[in-house]
Amino acid sequence: MKRGRVRRGLGLALLALVAVAVVMALIPLPALTLRRAPSPIDGTDPALPWLQVRDGRIQDSAGRTVLLRGFNVDALVLYPDEPPAGFDEEDARLIQRGGFNLVRLGIDWAQLEPVRGQIDQGYLDRVSRTVAMLNAHGLYAILDMHFRLGWSPRYGASGAPAWATFPLPDVYLGKGRLSWGHGVSPAAVAAVTYFWLARDWQRDFTTVWQAVARRFSDVPGVAAYDIINEPDGLPIPPVLFEKYWMWPFYQRVMQAVLDVDPHHVLMAESILFLNLDTVIRPLQGGNLVYGPHLYVGSLIPPSWTGDPAPQADRLNEFRREADRLPAPLWVGELGFDLTRPEAAGYADATLDLLDDRALGWAWWQWRQNRWWGIRDAGGALVNREVLRHLARPYLQAAPSGVRASRGNGIAGALTIEAAPGHGTGAAIVGWSALTLPAPHVLGACLRASHWDASRSQIVLDFQPGSGCTVRISA
Repeated sequence: MKRGRVRRGLGLALLALVAVAVVMALIPLPALTLRRAPSPIDGTDPALPWLQVRDGRIQDSAGRTVLLRGFNVDALVLYPDEPPAGFDEEDARLIQRGGFNLVRLGIDWAQLEPVRGQIDQGYLDRVSRTVAMLNAHGLYAILDMHFRLGWSPRYGASGAPAWATFPLPDVYLGKGRLSWGHGVSPAAVAAVTYFWLARDWQRDFTTVWQAVARRFSDVPGVAAYDIINEPDGLPIPPVLFEKYWMWPFYQRVMQAVLDVDPHHVLMAESILFLNLDTVIRPLQGGNLVYGPHLYVGSLIPPSWTGDPAPQADRLNEFRREADRLPAPLWVGELGFDLTRPEAAGYADATLDLLDDRALGWAWWQWRQNRWWGIRDAGGALVNREVLRHLARPYLQAAPSGVRASRGNGIAGALTIEAAPGHGTGAAIVGWSALTLPAPHVLGACLRASHWDASRSQIVLDFQPGSGCTVRISA
């Protein structure tokens, strides 16, 4: 009899918790806001102008829409169980020669604050030198505070310093130290839960971001600050996690960054819950970009069959989420096992979808291994053939009224439509000097065109008030 009453009591308590969770999930919450004090930007780099979000687009200081495309680089991130490959000047040169203009550069809380309350200036200097090297090769950098499932290098992953962990067993499930099994380790789950539910470690995380922002506040070659990679709230239920913890966290950290650096673009990501949609709580008033990751058909089911419909559906949902935020959409990670025979087909179909939506992206990964890297740890270009598919021509910077079609990286082709009322300023086309011959440009409304082989760019100068179709071919 007593045991039955206990079971009924537990059942009623569980029902009450579910009811409370449902009510919390359904309650509409007010939008969050960011205060950004007007602050003029002193000086600019003609090769890498300051970027800002205006009129729902990423624009440069000349008012041109900018498309950022390139690769993820994790050379500065600590993975104890699988140390990342290095990154050197030749890497930057090759990425630029491929016609790209961006590296999403992973940085590490664990190395920025290895001792609580102390910023490691030596590590920050390494980040600064890498950014300067990228900028010298015409590449913007997005600084990505990178976390992997597993929470901390203490558990073999990347992310938090050892002091931001608990002395609990790191029971690993799964094959290979860097698989999904990290996400259910009791030690990692406890640390993740504490981070989101308490403000304790979040205050240190915020201070670290302010230190980074102070260092780069006057560097136009930093395109954005990506606040936290793939936010993971388990065991906090989705919907509740976004509404009550993730978006308020973003608001607090971003506001702290804006307080020391009002110039740079800030980036938020979607949740890391497979294919679940992210509940958006509007975050208004900021210089904000939405940067989710696209692994449908690759790491996330359904498996790739040659039909890009699942990727298209995911991108359409990302667009809806970005519009609710509101912020322009940019795909921070996508990739595929490059040793599989269908890799080139996956890349072509997925990049076609991104071209159709005029979206920027960063491929995972530039330098890693023959499965995921274009260049391996030893420095060989192991996936030169796949690189031809990724290095498709595209509009890097475009005045209003100038639009591009899908690029073709194999044949070397791009069609651009310029409306008669197009805006002023030159259009910049990224063209791979690494995988394509020199371009041939035809367009009746062009005043001039210039192929800059050293920067892998075509500069198009349009006649004012004149529209036409511009055809670029190898």
